[in-house]
Amino acid sequence: MLLDRGGDGLRDVEVMVGGYDGSFHLFDGATGERTRPPFVTGAMVKGTESLDPDGFPLAVVGSRDGFLRVVALDRGEPTELWRLGRHPQGVWNNDWDANATILDDVLYAGGEDSWFRMWRLNRAYGPDGLVTVDPELLVEVPGFDDALFARIGDTNVSIESSPAITADRVYWANSGGRVMGIDRQAALEGRTVITFDHWVGDDTDASIVVDRDGMLVVAVEQERRLPAAEGMGQLMRLDPSRPDDPVLWRLDIPEVPGAQGADGGVWATPAVYADVIYVPTNSGRLLTVALEDGTVLSNEFLGGPLWSSPVVVEEPGGPAWLVLATCGRPSVRGYTLEDPAEPRLRWEVAMPGCIEATPVVWRGSIYVGSRDGRLHALR
Repeated sequence: MLLDRGGDGLRDVEVMVGGYDGSFHLFDGATGERTRPPFVTGAMVKGTESLDPDGFPLAVVGSRDGFLRVVALDRGEPTELWRLGRHPQGVWNNDWDANATILDDVLYAGGEDSWFRMWRLNRAYGPDGLVTVDPELLVEVPGFDDALFARIGDTNVSIESSPAITADRVYWANSGGRVMGIDRQAALEGRTVITFDHWVGDDTDASIVVDRDGMLVVAVEQERRLPAAEGMGQLMRLDPSRPDDPVLWRLDIPEVPGAQGADGGVWATPAVYADVIYVPTNSGRLLTVALEDGTVLSNEFLGGPLWSSPVVVEEPGGPAWLVLATCGRPSVRGYTLEDPAEPRLRWEVAMPGCIEATPVVWRGSIYVGSRDGRLHALR
């Protein structure tokens, strides 16, 4: 996560990252020096931190200690203003893997407690000029029911995908393979209206991608291998306007024989650009897939697993780039997209450890954390 203070140089950029050491860290974007003391949660911070998009000095930080926190960044050190814990009827654990989203003063968050919640933050500034929040619950929606438990045979229904928000809908998926959507306007009025409810067959941690036509691109893991999920595929495009028959196409993404990892499927969130989808797979393949019909256009084996989500970057007057970080053979790779259907590798930087998190690209720099315990900047 980046906080850009509006200047022209990297010294005006603050890089924020959670660590397995149980802290949320802040660094100077140019030098890597600490800008403030770390914010300590006491348990690993796996999810991506979220920054308020409207200029309020607020970050949202989830941790395995059981809390999602709103943290003020306008004090001498990061300061907790509010925390959200496990739902009383939570059926899985109390971790917060997914990044929350703030939009128009509303916090959208799904937790591994298997609930999705929306809170109006009521952001303001106090008499001392410091930022404040006064959260008000709008809706809370269980991502589970008895039918789902019976279908999958267990209670692992955590929400680890980040919310996908459109003008009129909010979508998320869970580890039970349930993809749900609710009416956004109704939720803002405190009412829950479920508009979409579809089972995709297996654990879905990747965030849903809404394409330009309002269709849902969903990437699924391959873990339970339930007989009922046979043939359902691990990548699909769904039409939410057809809730009873939403599948436009499906694609099987099996394991690669002899490759690291016994499972196929997808853990990373795919990237959609132009008419194609870029899909890093658990078995180590980078697939380029036609958005319209699911045809595989290219297939590059990079070694598994590939868990980091790809980033598409557009440059004024130049071609777009696909930036991808890898784990099994750790590196950061840059592909040009003159022809989006045929990504061409232009550079590769070897890294000292597996990369699971998604790189952040800003002002010509790439920031990425790796399993060697460090945050790296590439320019």
